[in-house]
Amino acid sequence: MPQHLLARPLLAAALLAGPAGAAPTPLAMSESEAAAPALPPILPARARADTENRILAERLETLLPAIMREEGIDLWVLVAREYFEEPVVASMLDAESLHARRRTILVFHDPGAGKPIERLTFSRYGGGLFTPAWDPATQPDQWQAVADLIAARDPARIAVNISELHQFADGMTVSQYDRFTAALPAPLRPRVVSAERLAIRWLETRTPGELALYPAIMRTAHAVIAEAFSRKVITPGVTTAEQVQWWYRDRLLELGLEPWFHPSVAIQRQGAKGMLQGGVVIQPGDLLWTDFGITYLRLNTDTQHLAYVLKPGETVAPAGLRQGLANTNRVQDILTRHFAVGRSGNAVLAAARAEAAAAGLDVSIYSHPIGLHGHGAGPSIGFWDNQTADPRGAAPLHANTAWSIELTSYAAVPEWGGQRVDFRAEENAFFDGTAVHYIDGRQRALTLIPSSP
Repeated sequence: MPQHLLARPLLAAALLAGPAGAAPTPLAMSESEAAAPALPPILPARARADTENRILAERLETLLPAIMREEGIDLWVLVAREYFEEPVVASMLDAESLHARRRTILVFHDPGAGKPIERLTFSRYGGGLFTPAWDPATQPDQWQAVADLIAARDPARIAVNISELHQFADGMTVSQYDRFTAALPAPLRPRVVSAERLAIRWLETRTPGELALYPAIMRTAHAVIAEAFSRKVITPGVTTAEQVQWWYRDRLLELGLEPWFHPSVAIQRQGAKGMLQGGVVIQPGDLLWTDFGITYLRLNTDTQHLAYVLKPGETVAPAGLRQGLANTNRVQDILTRHFAVGRSGNAVLAAARAEAAAAGLDVSIYSHPIGLHGHGAGPSIGFWDNQTADPRGAAPLHANTAWSIELTSYAAVPEWGGQRVDFRAEENAFFDGTAVHYIDGRQRALTLIPSSP
């Protein structure tokens, strides 16, 4: 997305209207996370739908033309079937269209510079942000109707979502592709190309309207984590790791929000090997870890935090544990410093790992894009099971993208007899093309849970 689009006024006041009609003050991005933040107002269904539709309209009107022209695509065809939506089509359905109906075919046509992109739908239930372009009473064959329109537009490049590497750009099934190409006039078939880069760009790019929303969405996730890591939820010596996981699920049901994965909670304990989970009871002196993410207003969060359960008489965590988190913060700084437009995810990984190793840090980096999907479209920066170059990290970084800065550093903790402890962190951030900004800050201090009320 061109940089000038980010200069447009943010739509925050309208987009963040609260349940009673009030418009809370928009939250700004910040470097440090607020301690025990208050839960922002949660929008009711109608306000959520209005917000989602406004954001979708912004994306279609500003982002889509820009990336189609940057990628040199004249016409883009997307196909979905009821309960079998492909990822891009699902992101383009309005808030009242929960699923594609029967077969939904969307066509975007660029008539040339200075003219708006045609947004067309070939569906029995079309409309809304797309212009209906199919009359079944006149042409019963849906595929032929699409082919006739394409022939009339005579595009040089016809893009469809086929990709061997990226699931986000591989939504055109074999049967749909066969029906589509069979209907096309023979001279047009060689013009069909992969929409891989276009699909990825559409999904990975964040717009001004989305950025106006994202800090409050992140604050919501941070507030729920703060509740989970408190005496409200955890009674040391009684509560198990598994009970905290299910507390998250119940809390989200109360709030009318959804997780995009089942929350994780685990324990590291002096003298115990690895992560303790499930029915293990949380005890004073434990280092707790959580991995938690929500989907709200079509945007996702993905956060990992650490907490320490104070022993009786303690007021701070052991110095070795505090240093471990400080090391992880340092690795975050190293990683984000290597973000650059045009640099591949693999190159960022290699540079960050080399700098961390030179600083004597033992690290594992596995960061990923985030936005319309939790593990979002775009180049990966390492995987927990592969710290070398990977085909999924070969693509370049783009400006105006959001990221889960996910990684861990390992350190021997003196107070635990030199035991090797895993200091995991994951915070969501925005890359503007020049620098990385945390959307609602990052954890810089261990959350402390008293051993007694």
